[in-house]
Amino acid sequence: MNREEILQNVQLWQSRIDEASQKWGGAQICAVTKTRDADTINLAWDAGIRTIGENRVQELMGKIDDLNPHFQVHLIGSLQTNKVKYIIDRVDMVQSLDRDALAEELSRRAEAIDRVMDVLVQVNIAREPQKSGVSEEELPAFLKKCASLPGIHVRGLMAIMPLVDDPEEVRPYFKRMRAWFDRLRDQDMDNISMDVLSMGMSGDCIVAAQEGATMVRLGRALFGARA
Repeated sequence: MNREEILQNVQLWQSRIDEASQKWGGAQICAVTKTRDADTINLAWDAGIRTIGENRVQELMGKIDDLNPHFQVHLIGSLQTNKVKYIIDRVDMVQSLDRDALAEELSRRAEAIDRVMDVLVQVNIAREPQKSGVSEEELPAFLKKCASLPGIHVRGLMAIMPLVDDPEEVRPYFKRMRAWFDRLRDQDMDNISMDVLSMGMSGDCIVAAQEGATMVRLGRALFGARA
């Protein structure tokens, strides 16, 4: 995909997201760069994208040195504790914090290099057994645990919705995520900001934006179908 095509896609989808999220004050696009090469990803910067999300640590490490250094780089895929050491000084945020062991390792590694890692807590809002994320019942206690760790700072929540043909089917899950986001933000907990709600992808991002996402994660919509 060339520069002009990516520019057109970014402008089109940002316009759609802006319109859908107007009630909430807008939503940012995180460009999902899985399987995309650095040259293609860098074209997205020229189109106005400022945040990118990578799913796999190994793939990210293979291209991060060739990326525009001004990108905000987020790790959005499942993260094994033994791979934290590779990304702790290379990414700006981990969106997929889903368990105590990972929270503790991120905090420990971040403290060792005198930084605080921004994180989002991944919520398995649809209770899908094949997906990562804490349950709604576990969420308050997990946040309390995270808040006690000095090397991480919880910036909000993330969710991955079920794959459906009609995005209206997942609208109730988006509504529930926004309700949790607002409730937790209103509690004003120490070391928890609640200013990022990352939900919605290429197939359901308009519904996500309508229901209060502050960030949507778009890959196919921007870069086309993966080869």
